[in-house]
Amino acid sequence: MTERNNLYPIFLKTSNLHILIVGGGNVAEEKLTFLTKSSPDANVAIVSPEFAKGTVELAENHNVQLITDVYDKKYLTGMHIVIATTDKPAVNVQVYEDCRAMDKLINVADNPPYCDFYMGGIVTKGNVKIAISTNGKSPTTAKRLRQFFEEVIPEDINQMVLNLNSYRKTLKGNFGQKVEKMNEVTQMLLTTKAKMGNE
Repeated sequence: MTERNNLYPIFLKTSNLHILIVGGGNVAEEKLTFLTKSSPDANVAIVSPEFAKGTVELAENHNVQLITDVYDKKYLTGMHIVIATTDKPAVNVQVYEDCRAMDKLINVADNPPYCDFYMGGIVTKGNVKIAISTNGKSPTTAKRLRQFFEEVIPEDINQMVLNLNSYRKTLKGNFGQKVEKMNEVTQMLLTTKAKMGNE
């Protein structure tokens, strides 16, 4: 039987959630970089005895709260999502166990068995966002796919989304009729593109 990815992708309103990163080194900086690139308004706090220079700069640019302290489960209070990035495996496992006991979503960096979720590759073009997952098997593949989609998705796709949204608001009828009409319009776009590609 072919192995498959059973993860369920969702898009979180991170400005409405509280996210905690445990650790302040290079891995924390990497996670914070990807998080703030995709969600600049994310509500993030980081707890660590010390912080990498890049982490401090990112924190200042994105209103991230820096807590200079060792990890303590008291910092999980009020948090919805936790990312453990320390270079001490025992601390990361403790964060995982505390999160499981308190019903917090947890990602222990580079340790799939201790993850409720993975932070995949993300492509953003205006209102269009594509998330890529390799089921935690190959972050490099997710990175390459992200680069591929960034190149092939046109920069003006956001204008198409806005135009279709405006058009959808003018449609009359029930939900089914509106869906049928939107399917007709978008099918024409695909057909036109295919014809142009064959010319």
